[in-house]
Amino acid sequence: MTEFTVWAPEAARVRLRLPGVADHAMRQAPDGWWWVEVPGAGPGTDYAFLLDDDAQALPDPRSAWQPAGVHGPSRLYDHAAFAWTDAAWTGRQLPGSVLYELHIGTFTPEGTFDGAIARLDHLVDLGVDMVELLPVNAFNGEHNWGYDGVCWFAPHEPYGGPDGLKRFVDAAHAKGLGVILDVVYNHFGPSGAYAPRFAPYLTEQSNTWGRTVNLDGPHSDGVRRYIADSVLGWLRDYHVDGLRLDAVHAMPDGRAVHWLEEVAAEVEALSTHLGRPLSLIAESDLNDPRLITPREAGGYGLHAQWNDDAHHALHTLLTGERQGYYGDFGSLECLTDVLTGGFFHAGTWSSFRGRSHGRPVDRQRTPGHRFVAYLQNHDQIGNRATGDRISATLSPGLLRVGATLLMTAPFTPMLFMGEEWAAATPWQFFTSHPEPELATAVATGRRREFADHGWATDDVPDPQDPQTFLRSRLDWAELDKPEHRETYDLYRRLIALRRSRADLSDPRLDRVDVRHGDRFLVMRRGDTLVVANLAGRAQRINLPGVVRRVLLATSEGVTVMRDGIELPPESAAIAAL
Repeated sequence: MTEFTVWAPEAARVRLRLPGVADHAMRQAPDGWWWVEVPGAGPGTDYAFLLDDDAQALPDPRSAWQPAGVHGPSRLYDHAAFAWTDAAWTGRQLPGSVLYELHIGTFTPEGTFDGAIARLDHLVDLGVDMVELLPVNAFNGEHNWGYDGVCWFAPHEPYGGPDGLKRFVDAAHAKGLGVILDVVYNHFGPSGAYAPRFAPYLTEQSNTWGRTVNLDGPHSDGVRRYIADSVLGWLRDYHVDGLRLDAVHAMPDGRAVHWLEEVAAEVEALSTHLGRPLSLIAESDLNDPRLITPREAGGYGLHAQWNDDAHHALHTLLTGERQGYYGDFGSLECLTDVLTGGFFHAGTWSSFRGRSHGRPVDRQRTPGHRFVAYLQNHDQIGNRATGDRISATLSPGLLRVGATLLMTAPFTPMLFMGEEWAAATPWQFFTSHPEPELATAVATGRRREFADHGWATDDVPDPQDPQTFLRSRLDWAELDKPEHRETYDLYRRLIALRRSRADLSDPRLDRVDVRHGDRFLVMRRGDTLVVANLAGRAQRINLPGVVRRVLLATSEGVTVMRDGIELPPESAAIAAL
């Protein structure tokens, strides 16, 4: 006997459709849920729902398995049937970890969970602690960044479906790697979003990607429950160690208890029950410390947030780019503010927004590990017109300087797949919408967007062209080339040094001291100094102490003197006092 349920509070009639039998009328409960018990139906049974007098059979909004795609029927899935081997896994806490962001479809030639499993040893050798997967919930088409997902409980079938994701997590845990999953709750994708036909999941307002989610209107209790159950399901049923919540600033919520606080409380309860740490990381454009302030201190209680200010400060300083939202960044003073205070825009003027932006971080009470920092990520590469990585234009010397500053900053560092060997492959925006009208609209909108930012439209790849997707796959053969191997070895050494030196993982922002001069920067972290020369000439730099030994240098020719150090052009060194 299987009970089928679905939430459809405004429907007058709901029927269940199973293969080869007459439709089953469902009974309504007072809270808007409909249910029916069916003898003989079990795991592997396909099913769908019919609303009112509509003849179209719709997949379950809470479907765990969509083997025929997002437009097909749902299939019953038994989470208890998978044979996990990670019973001894005690989890990975975010503080002290190094993250590695990857996209299942382009990480390997296979583009599957099983293909990614075969490369886990590479990540272990690199030294990272947690793998952050771009969204894997089901979307229409074969390949996509993942942010067009429409099934918030079901892993994408071409990647390997529910069992494939479980195999990946199980294998990662066996190798000591935690898994963070990127999830998108701020909109539904443009094709196959049937949930809003069942209930008022959306409002009439819109954000960048579509209509906003109903978090505070009529029936919003059910919508919030839908999101919370999705969050808990990934963590509980798939043994995932954390979630990255996409663009929470695009989810307006006027209720007294913010939905993020509600979710954080439920995740804390689940973590307590499971006996392992579970992390929630927000992507937010607000520069609001409340997100990462504990609930007992009046915050929302999330464990970390992505810090675009850290990226912008590094990127602009290294590349000299100043277009768009980079306009306020690019100085050593800016990087100093970020390294010591978390945000650059902290109640200060933002020329890009035309207003003041952000709020200061309490440096004495807010640990730096609550900020995820990166030199590159999927957005900052993929949202460039040609999807070019920073290594495509930056000199090898400055690339190494950037890596050193990232890995020695007081934040939680994150790498984007291939960054560790300065991959030459781009990572471009790609889609595979089967609907011709949608495909044309996406390609046209992409060109218009970049034209507004000054890019030539001819430089923008067609997202629907299969070659755009294929160009974005990593080329693992590059690791055998000396210039790529040198970069990889540097990242390995940086990660190992960060782990061995307590100074470098110390999250206390008020203990970070930074001074700078003519194209150089000195950051003191306890008895460890990080010295960076961004100039195209050798520089002698005075230091606040006597260097006992150089722990790591990105170039040969470093000379230590009694009260200073001389660095070659575009180089960095880490030294012990």
